[in-house]
Amino acid sequence: MKVLVTGGAGFIGSHIADLLIEKNYEVVIVDNLLTGNKENLNKKAKFYNVDIRSEKLDAVFKKEQPDYVIHEAAQINVRKSVENPSLDVDINIIGTINLLKNCIRHKIKKLVFASTGGAIYGDPEKLPVKETHPENPLAPYGISKLTVEKYLYAYNKMYSLDYTALRYSNVFGPRQDPRGEAGVISIFADRIINGRKCTINGDGRQTRDFVYVKDVARANIIALEKNTKSRIFNVGIAKEISVNQLFEKMSQLFGNKGKAVHGKAIPGEVDRISLDISLAKKELKWSPSYSFGKGLKETIAWFKS
Repeated sequence: MKVLVTGGAGFIGSHIADLLIEKNYEVVIVDNLLTGNKENLNKKAKFYNVDIRSEKLDAVFKKEQPDYVIHEAAQINVRKSVENPSLDVDINIIGTINLLKNCIRHKIKKLVFASTGGAIYGDPEKLPVKETHPENPLAPYGISKLTVEKYLYAYNKMYSLDYTALRYSNVFGPRQDPRGEAGVISIFADRIINGRKCTINGDGRQTRDFVYVKDVARANIIALEKNTKSRIFNVGIAKEISVNQLFEKMSQLFGNKGKAVHGKAIPGEVDRISLDISLAKKELKWSPSYSFGKGLKETIAWFKS
């Protein structure tokens, strides 16, 4: 079976590609290398330097004839989406529509989509958040991901395109670029290593649900293989960790070298979030195998090396 992974040179996409290859899938990667890195590419994968918005995407589908698609390519930075919502729309919505057209044209069996649980619900009414919670994104990034989910639903009804949308919480781990991608853990790690102060936005009491990238990769392969018939699942650890707690933990793991200052709160970012993953446990038989502490230790070891 052949899987096309968009954004496969990126942080999460490259881990997904690695696991697919480990499980003996043929892998084709499409990435424009805007935030992706050639060093992340698995040598056993076939790579095309193509933007998901490009007409060249059709030629890739025509030549490779993939059976499945895992869609990771996106503009993923909440702050950038606030600064430039038009770009967010262009990449995340228009680019995905181009991908969906090719999925229909080339008879893809199933698409797995990287959505967001960290930004799609807005400020939750109750924690941890279930998939049935009202979707009230506070920033264009969350709006664009929710819009794609609606397109997936429509394409399923119009063209019978099977899909699974995975609403990730805050993903972290090796290969996350502190300069090219969102991710407070990678940013803090880079600053501590380079002797720079970490900026904590607002009072630092805001919470996040941090899930390790290898668990996210595993969730994608399970979603690809399970016959769930067009469903949406949260992917997280169902635990709140404040940014202040995160910094203290990271500083300790770096030998108490970290220093922090507080900056202004960022518009469009939620105050508290954790995801209810009971549906993924029940339907996908997936649950995180990495605790936050174990994942953080592996991540920091990677940054140190």
